[in-house]
Amino acid sequence: MEEERKYEVDDTFVLPDLSATAPTGGRVRARPPATLVATYVDTADLRLARAGVSLRRREGDELPWTVKLPTDAPGVRQEISRPGPAGDPPGDLAGLVTVHSRGAPLAPAVVVRTERHAYEVTGPDGEVLAEVVDDRVTTSTPDGSVTGAFRELEVERKAGDRGLLDRVGTVLGDAGARGGSFVPKHVRALGPAAEGEPDLVPPTGLPAHPTAGDVVTEAVRRGVRRLVEHDPLVRLRAPLDGDTAVHQMRVACRRLRSDLRAFAPLVRPDWARPLRDELRWLAGVLGAARDVEVLRARLRRTASADPTSPLDPAAVDRLDAALAERERAALAAVDEALTSPRYMALVDALVLAARAPRLTPRAARPASRVLPRLVARPWRRLAGGKGRPGAVADLDPVGPDEPWHAARKRGKQARYAADAADAAAPALGGRAGKLASALTRLQDLLGEHQDAAVAARTWLALAVEHPGDQALAVTAGRLAERERATVRRTRAAFPAAWHRATRRKRTGWLP
Repeated sequence: MEEERKYEVDDTFVLPDLSATAPTGGRVRARPPATLVATYVDTADLRLARAGVSLRRREGDELPWTVKLPTDAPGVRQEISRPGPAGDPPGDLAGLVTVHSRGAPLAPAVVVRTERHAYEVTGPDGEVLAEVVDDRVTTSTPDGSVTGAFRELEVERKAGDRGLLDRVGTVLGDAGARGGSFVPKHVRALGPAAEGEPDLVPPTGLPAHPTAGDVVTEAVRRGVRRLVEHDPLVRLRAPLDGDTAVHQMRVACRRLRSDLRAFAPLVRPDWARPLRDELRWLAGVLGAARDVEVLRARLRRTASADPTSPLDPAAVDRLDAALAERERAALAAVDEALTSPRYMALVDALVLAARAPRLTPRAARPASRVLPRLVARPWRRLAGGKGRPGAVADLDPVGPDEPWHAARKRGKQARYAADAADAAAPALGGRAGKLASALTRLQDLLGEHQDAAVAARTWLALAVEHPGDQALAVTAGRLAERERATVRRTRAAFPAAWHRATRRKRTGWLP
């Protein structure tokens, strides 16, 4: 992660003494002047720049090719660098921006030449806490024609905290530096066209009195942005806090599909149906990889669940090795899908969907009037009863696993719809939010049921695949029994969770 702040200055600006910003025992030391020449590549219509993404090659760097991806935090970008000669960017880096370029050719767009004077703010042990650079920049076209020049300061966080950046910024501001908006050098060089609206329209929040169409539009934009943001992270196999990018991208697919289904009366079916079909395909590819991720994590957790009755560690390792092979194959299928024309066509369709969802006349009605009925539909499918077949009505404490899995899927659809109603209709007094919270707890329970049921079947299937391995068969059987015990516990806990979800204070607002 790269975190920096930029300041605008003119040619008469004199860099002030920064020594007071260093901690006790620290100091400010100057680095030798350097000349940096970077060539930025982009599409002809500057799709990368407008999306806040950059791909460049900087001469003289050990890893000359760099992609920078935006994050939710202002001034913070994810930076990935690779080796490679001049010319076409390395394939893996070009892949990281594919979801933004969407198949359009990449070519040199601008050359940025920087005469840099850098200063390091260090701690008492010499560790670099922050770097302050005074840059004089000249920009030119790829054929060498000079297009402009400017001067700016950058303060980049290294091992220090944000408080140090604040102190440096105060000193620079007192000396006359102007804290401008965070605009990368190449974007300034490319001019207004590079600062135009991105192709992917971001979510903007709902107005005070939204229409049902406003809610649909916001939901679609949130879902598409979530999918696009996690595309490069999936390609990088980037770990997230307590999660994985594969999981988050799969969730984006599934939630967007669910939203399109819940809002079916508000969107044109000939527009929504192809999107849902393609999202189902992508979610399936991601799901195969995600399922193995879950199984590998669950294997170790289940194996160590009872320290008084340990399992054969070598047999557990062999089970994990078999899962690891499945995971490699599943991730290879993900990589293949993300480089396919089918995926590029889906991304194009999603970008267009986020710009202008195809709505029906009913979408013009107030959300507070329309959404309760839309939430009631998936709720009735989940609850069943009164002559209507439904998932919960069909559940049997000693029956097969499939109806319980169906309840999980229907509960997720009801929860997503309740979430949308809570965000769009404050007049409901938070009751939609209370229902969504109760359904989330229900989903956690049913999710644990499904994971345990799948794991039990998987351990036994792996044993069948290795008929001569007696130790593995015994270990797999013991693992499966532990998983089935979890299935029984979740089923026993379900009635109380369902009772909480169905209390009138949570469901009384539903028509």
